[in-house]
Amino acid sequence: MKETASISFAHRMEGVPRSFIREILKVAISPEVISFAGGLPNKKLFPLEELQASAVKLMSGSDRNILQYANTEGYLPLREKIAERYAHKGLQINPQNILITNGSQQGLDLLGKIFINEGDALVMEEPGYLGAIQAFSIFHPRFVTVPLTDEGIDVDCFRQAIANENPCLAYLIPNFQNPSGISYTEERRKEVARISKGKPLFLVEDDPYGDIRFQGERKNSFYHYLPEQTILLGTFSKTVVPAFRMGWIVAPDAVMDRLIVAKQAADLHTDYFTQRLVYQYLSDYDIDWHIAQICEAYGRQAGAMMQAIEHYFPKEIQYTHPEGGMFLWLTLPEGRNAMELFDLAIKENVAFVPGNPFYIDKAEVNTCRLNFSCSDEMEIEEGIRRLSGVLATLG
Repeated sequence: MKETASISFAHRMEGVPRSFIREILKVAISPEVISFAGGLPNKKLFPLEELQASAVKLMSGSDRNILQYANTEGYLPLREKIAERYAHKGLQINPQNILITNGSQQGLDLLGKIFINEGDALVMEEPGYLGAIQAFSIFHPRFVTVPLTDEGIDVDCFRQAIANENPCLAYLIPNFQNPSGISYTEERRKEVARISKGKPLFLVEDDPYGDIRFQGERKNSFYHYLPEQTILLGTFSKTVVPAFRMGWIVAPDAVMDRLIVAKQAADLHTDYFTQRLVYQYLSDYDIDWHIAQICEAYGRQAGAMMQAIEHYFPKEIQYTHPEGGMFLWLTLPEGRNAMELFDLAIKENVAFVPGNPFYIDKAEVNTCRLNFSCSDEMEIEEGIRRLSGVLATLG
């Protein structure tokens, strides 16, 4: 082949990791593999017939605007629906402060664009959501990691990070955190708000799993305690369907102005037809009933996984006890390597996500994320039984 000139790419892409999970899924697609690796909702629970009926109703009308360009902020009746759902949780949100995005992942990208200069400090939980690590890495921040405890982020370390590092953002998932499944206690939420109040800092509260609670009582948002410094991210990916990539940002006026400009530069607006379809579905059907079905199923699956772990795994292995969401977190004994465990496990046709990609600059860790939403109880027990055999081989 004829030699071509070397290609020069933008420096911003240097050091940005590939999606570790997308790479793992390539080796976990065999039907023989029981996979706890994905972060996928259970497709059996997608409201297929209801969405089909909503689409037919939408397309049967004479409103050709459903196929037209639209405003950047998003379909106002859909934003009003989202505001109504916040009101049921005790949050008074003006629809004008809601921006519809292509999933909450685009929300992360837009926030990075308007807030982060190279070298700026950004607080992240440790372990943290790898999608956020990837999205923010493009802007080359200085990641300041704060460890999680069973009650939420370590407030002493958080206080020190805020005081010493002067971060612009703190990215937090207080409900059923990805990857750990941990939820912040009410007192921990209040303390985070107290520490942050008056600082030149926004709390970015990502809440993709908050509605999927199958145990315990709902906790308050940071927005209850610090609305002027809280930015909310939400999505319909876990409660309706992920394929629509329908998410949103709630932000104060000054932040929203800049988000709209960044959104216009990125894609003009989110798919308008899909916005109308989601609105039609929300108008015609009871999404709370649908969410209740999801919670019931995931509660059974999470219970099956924890019961199987308790039965099959050595007592030295610790695991979280999520009250909702889609994940739990294993901690192996000190000195054990999660990647080594994965390499052995895939040979036994069982997959999970080693903890490595959920940390900043840590190559060898002894933690693992297990997803329970996409396997039935029998598959979960068999997968955990296989993993127990691999653990025995690992010693």
